[in-house]
Amino acid sequence: MGIYSSINIAATGLTANRMRLDVIADNMANVNTTRTTEGGAFKRSRVIMRPVSEGPFWRSPFLPDSLDSGIGKGVRVVEVQKDRSTEPRFVYDPTHPDAILSGPREGYVEMPNVDVVTEMTDMISASRSYEANAAIIEGSKMMFQRALDIGAR
Repeated sequence: MGIYSSINIAATGLTANRMRLDVIADNMANVNTTRTTEGGAFKRSRVIMRPVSEGPFWRSPFLPDSLDSGIGKGVRVVEVQKDRSTEPRFVYDPTHPDAILSGPREGYVEMPNVDVVTEMTDMISASRSYEANAAIIEGSKMMFQRALDIGAR
């Protein structure tokens, strides 16, 4: 691990949480979108993250600690996937241009499966994670500066 490992790891967290915030903003912007190019109401998106790894996700009991430090390398976004498990809301509005015209839900409009409270909670979590990673970078920068000051004496 190099001298800049903490900064590199925190930078991956900044990038991933920035992506989370962008996806949350998109979800909130489409909370009332009833018609998309794919057809139907907007579906909530979510960010899937995994650890950055150059090897297996397990720690070998046979390798000495010097070869298997167990230190992480950060996080990465592997995909932004649509949430198809949450059911959409249906609102009765027979005058809406996207109202269902026949069947048991006649007069109802399929609304997005975006819950504003869930999105706000996710946004707070992502912004706090972003702030924590920014604080790690700032702390690392201060440590490096102190080390340089000590070496210059």
